[in-house]
Amino acid sequence: MPISSRLSYPRTHRFLIPVMGTGHSIDTPLRVARWGISSVISLVDDIMIEQVHRLHCQRRGLPFEAVSPRTPKARSERIRRYMDFLFDQVQLQMAELRAQPFLPNSEKSRWFQLLPESSPLKAEYQALLKMASSEERSQAELALSAKMEPGSIDANIMTKLDRRPVNADGTLSDPRLSDAKLALEGFALSRNPGNMIFSAGINPTLYGVIEEFQGFYRQGEAEAEKGIVVKVSDFRSALTQGRFLAKKGIEVREFRIESGLNCGGHAFASDGELLGPIVDEFRRERHRLREEFLKMVKTAYQKKSLAWSEAAESHEAAITVQGGLGNTAEHRRMIEDFGMDATGWGSPFLLVPEATPIDDKTRQMLVRTQEGDIYLSDSSPLGVKFNNLRGSSAETELWKRFDEGRPGSACPKGFLVTNTEFTTTPICTASKEYQTAKIASLGGIDSPDARQIAVKECICHQLGNGALEFIRQETAILKHEAAPEPRQAPVSICPGPNIIWFNRTYSLSEMIDHIYGRIPSLVPQERPHVFAAEIDLYLDHFEKLCADTHPENARDLQKVDTFRVNLAANLAWYRQWLAVRSGFDGENLSSLREAVERAEMRLLTIQEEPAYGVLAKA
Repeated sequence: MPISSRLSYPRTHRFLIPVMGTGHSIDTPLRVARWGISSVISLVDDIMIEQVHRLHCQRRGLPFEAVSPRTPKARSERIRRYMDFLFDQVQLQMAELRAQPFLPNSEKSRWFQLLPESSPLKAEYQALLKMASSEERSQAELALSAKMEPGSIDANIMTKLDRRPVNADGTLSDPRLSDAKLALEGFALSRNPGNMIFSAGINPTLYGVIEEFQGFYRQGEAEAEKGIVVKVSDFRSALTQGRFLAKKGIEVREFRIESGLNCGGHAFASDGELLGPIVDEFRRERHRLREEFLKMVKTAYQKKSLAWSEAAESHEAAITVQGGLGNTAEHRRMIEDFGMDATGWGSPFLLVPEATPIDDKTRQMLVRTQEGDIYLSDSSPLGVKFNNLRGSSAETELWKRFDEGRPGSACPKGFLVTNTEFTTTPICTASKEYQTAKIASLGGIDSPDARQIAVKECICHQLGNGALEFIRQETAILKHEAAPEPRQAPVSICPGPNIIWFNRTYSLSEMIDHIYGRIPSLVPQERPHVFAAEIDLYLDHFEKLCADTHPENARDLQKVDTFRVNLAANLAWYRQWLAVRSGFDGENLSSLREAVERAEMRLLTIQEEPAYGVLAKA
């Protein structure tokens, strides 16, 4: 089936760089899009987005005008301007590349050399190199240059981060002016023809706003200018969200599968369902996605009096997967065995300065990470487990304030305000206001539960500090100016546990060659298979669920039992799968067999423990 013409995976690269924090991929399109690599920025923090926009304009000697806070829909306007800036700059970069001659060791030659061997454009380039100088070759060069295209400039919205700002009189603003809706509007009104990525579940009112913008709909035979990508945990989630959007006439351009625990950022654990069986279900059932949605989309077009084209009849969403991938064998497994269109690589690119903006101190901490340095924490004010770097400057600053008797953050931006326990309008659980009141209600700073309250970090602000510092320092170097004094702002960062296997910084070419298997692997052979690492993470999670479950709480016992049943079934699937598979070169399938055996033995042990009545009787 044809893949969307705005998805570059079949033509250029077979991997993408997902969103990382609020700031760690905030200008990644400026760094990698010209090489045909798609990447994703976060739209959480429009204040930081404007700061990054200003810094890049200063670097390029371009005029910059800040959006006044008094501007109606200021958040939307900041995002629109930055998306336009990214689009315009990448178009300039591509124009410069296309205009270059085909010379050895040129950036233009590098563009083609970075492509995977499966790329049709790379095959054309290699054929071109064998042609002698002639009018025919000149015409072939012009034709191939015209086919060079940038990666997609995509943006991510966590659907549940949809704060309604407070008006001057203390009332909440109009729901249409909430954070997620204005972020969507800013993206939709921009010139950038990229993809809007929705993560963390359905927000019906946010999805309703999509209908306001014609750019998300086909115009006659032409495909929609802008696409919708939905991040999902499993096939059921894809069906549910796809149906919801299809009824509005929205074609999902891509379903992006992410491991629940073996990923960076917030960790949304499944009920014991693992990545291998999940991607296999997509392989077997992906035809249902088209069959389920096509009629709904067509009906919606008729209701909206939109022209329906024959091209829409053949639309098929791309399927990609991310979370813990670490070598070319696993990349090949996902594409060649499970039929994925591309794979997502996030945390390894945190160690590629050409691709991601991170302050040097934090990047060197990532280089030195070992087992146990990346851990699932309670630091997110959203109440969702959050992958954290042990000893980060944000964590150090947090406990310093606590030990001095002044827990909590000043909450300078307030994007994560959700709690009304002590106030009429929502506040953030990482704020001084909340933590002071909550800790006092528990008996004061010396109470045994105080640290559990104080653990919340100001992530909506601190996840961007590392990017701002890096871009400031980098700009000074490029402009041959004295480096500015470091601001020492606390930095939060949220890599996935897979990063411990990468032990230095890398060039962009090195990382791409690693993904495609063109150089010796950057990670050791003993690194556990991505599926094995995820099993161990889920087993740890299951044991904690059991430890936190009271033996007389029937509802929680049932939840634990459901998790155990699903986990056992998924482990059995792996046993059957392993029996008929041989490994790709460099694929550590023996670690997967060992992980399955460990998990099955532990499940049997837990089932026999009398403290968990439902489990013991299962």
